[in-house]
Amino acid sequence: MNKEFHHIGLPTKVQQPNEIHLAPSKLFITDATKSEHRVEWLRFEPGCPMPELLKTVAHVAYTVDNLDEALAGREVIVQPFAPMEGLRVAFINDGGAPVEYLEFKK
Repeated sequence: MNKEFHHIGLPTKVQQPNEIHLAPSKLFITDATKSEHRVEWLRFEPGCPMPELLKTVAHVAYTVDNLDEALAGREVIVQPFAPMEGLRVAFINDGGAPVEYLEFKK
């Protein structure tokens, strides 16, 4: 499986500049591609359905060619979903640390 570092995600309770609201997920994020060090901030609304692990522990994210293959045999904690057009993501638990896989439509 080919994977490439994309960003690190840091949970926060502090509103960040230029947040993107993902209403169905009750989540605000920043665009890691606009951060010099590829940092994505995540701020969770009350009632956010994301697992507590993701709300409290930093995650690392990788792009993958095939999301379904990347998830095979892994402990999936957030099933694949499409937060925006042309992107599918999912999260796994890797020994107590969340890891995000991103598949961009080609």
